[in-house]
Amino acid sequence: MEANKTILQMKYARIVAIFAEETGVNLEDALSFFYSSDTYKLISEGVADMHCRSDKYLAEELIIEYKENKG
Repeated sequence: MEANKTILQMKYARIVAIFAEETGVNLEDALSFFYSSDTYKLISEGVADMHCRSDKYLAEELIIEYKENKG
């Protein structure tokens, strides 16, 4: 299912953009953090239908994870 992979990649890009804007992290670092995050793992594995959640919700989850890792 190529379409599903493409749709997920577009969703990832939107999540990373929101994350970067909200945290002030540059896009490269935001993307790196995203792909190493537990949030990404849950989305990509389809756990609890995380991929069905809104981009904003997932970005907020990523921000929470980022703050926990930082501090």
